[in-house]
Amino acid sequence: MLWTLLLALILLLVLQAQLCVCLRELRSATLMTSVTSDSPAQAQNTTASRRMPGAIIIGVRKGGTRALLEMLNLHPDVEVAKAEVHYFNLDENFRKGLDWYRAQMPLTLPGQVTVEKTPGYFTAPLAPARMWSANPAVKLLLIVRDPAERLVSDYTQVLHNRLQQNKPYQPLEELLLHQGRINPSYKALQRSIYHQHMARWLELFPREQIHIVDGEALIQDPFPELQKAEKFLELAPQIMPDNFYFNTTKGFYCLLSEGHDKCLDDSKGRPHAPLSNKAFQKLCRYLWVPNQIFFRMVGQTFKWC
Repeated sequence: MLWTLLLALILLLVLQAQLCVCLRELRSATLMTSVTSDSPAQAQNTTASRRMPGAIIIGVRKGGTRALLEMLNLHPDVEVAKAEVHYFNLDENFRKGLDWYRAQMPLTLPGQVTVEKTPGYFTAPLAPARMWSANPAVKLLLIVRDPAERLVSDYTQVLHNRLQQNKPYQPLEELLLHQGRINPSYKALQRSIYHQHMARWLELFPREQIHIVDGEALIQDPFPELQKAEKFLELAPQIMPDNFYFNTTKGFYCLLSEGHDKCLDDSKGRPHAPLSNKAFQKLCRYLWVPNQIFFRMVGQTFKWC
């Protein structure tokens, strides 16, 4: 009887030891499972990926969109698409779908803002609806300049491209005027009637979702315009006055960041093609009423001709 009790006691101690071992192994397995399941989420929170733009510079063509993009890129929380994507204004690109569009974007970390710029969006009839369908919350930036000066710059770029291809091109005055009057069918002029294009955007996007940058002010003194853009994009103020310096050779401001300077390429600030003062003043008078309509539409005024 005594031996039986002793044997039972030994057996009980062995079972207790095995149970302790099993419990330790179970706790260890649970901990490993927890670490393993947490790690991908933690990695995902710090992994760069290609995201849809949080902000898009929609125009205007020859308004200073490249300068604005490069200046915004000074901010550490901004990453920009290096090339114009033309997704919302070209059918052949739009048919490729949002996955293709996202693939054109730079890698960004959580908390950073992706910015894309394609100035052709502003005047493209289908772009507002397409963009709103893709992301109705996207922030829009529109940089504008004197529409008469913009037209001459627009023509100058096209002329330069034609000459590079050894193709002839009509003088600006011949395209702008027809029998001594402004030719309303000239495409560069149509791109300068800002209110007609702005109306389409305001049909879908609230005014407070569209930030208008003064193109002339950006060229003359970039910092105040960049402060406004930072605030609109809800970015911490990181761009400073010493990020800009005036290049006397080029005649405009260049960028300075971490000891490295960067100026826009030689196509920026290119001398304008000739246009007689008489024709230019006629253009200014033609644009006066459209400009006033645009001013009332956006609640801002600009010192244009």
